[in-house]
Amino acid sequence: MHAVLAGHTALVTGSSGGIGSAIAERLAAGGCAVLVHGRDPASAEPVAGRIRRAGGRATVVLGDLAVAEQAGEVAAAALGHGVDVLVANAGPFRENTWDTAESADWGESYDGNVLSAVRLIQALTPSMRERGWGRVVTVASRAVTTPLANMVTYSAAKAAVVNLTVGLAGHLAGSGVTANCVSPGVILTPSLRRMFLDRTGDPHAEWPAIEGAVTADYAPNPSGRLGRPEDIAHAVAFLVDPRAGYVNGTELRVDGGITGAV
Repeated sequence: MHAVLAGHTALVTGSSGGIGSAIAERLAAGGCAVLVHGRDPASAEPVAGRIRRAGGRATVVLGDLAVAEQAGEVAAAALGHGVDVLVANAGPFRENTWDTAESADWGESYDGNVLSAVRLIQALTPSMRERGWGRVVTVASRAVTTPLANMVTYSAAKAAVVNLTVGLAGHLAGSGVTANCVSPGVILTPSLRRMFLDRTGDPHAEWPAIEGAVTADYAPNPSGRLGRPEDIAHAVAFLVDPRAGYVNGTELRVDGGITGAV
């Protein structure tokens, strides 16, 4: 793969598994040095190890971004490594409804999904502006357009992520730093795959045989399948690419067409 990102360094938050690890590995494959972020070294170190074994460069940074002090430590590590690409992927979700969500749930979701990104954006973009180049990519959800009835606090928080990203692009106008957002649809992470396989009640069930039925029931979309973490990783790599400098202040939905809106 052509190393279009050689000379750049990325912090990918929440990259110790799932979508985040796929993003980290994809950027590393493009020549980018990567800071793999998580809260548990037992999860983050294997991701960094895979990147190194594939010939890439990876460093692990740990911290809970919902805690201001720990977020500051992660930001300091990123500045020390000269990060000029921030992928704000970390964002917890919890199932709740308008009937069950309490005030604390709304605050927790906002802190984990919005403030966790804001803390790093405010810490890292000044140095990007000084260099005259940088990339900020936030990760939202299809729920920003079609709120999920069983994840009301998460849906609202992710809508705020899109809004802040568009506002950030305007704030950074003329600096050489772009800000864009990727909104995934239903992505087949290992935990989601296990959930669907368990629901079949068949211990011998194999995923290729049931994906069509699961997709039609759970996430019908024109592409006829569930997304993969790699689908999101490719979209992020496109936005981070130096050649994508005219793509700015946008939300890129990567959902197989499930949203059905323009």
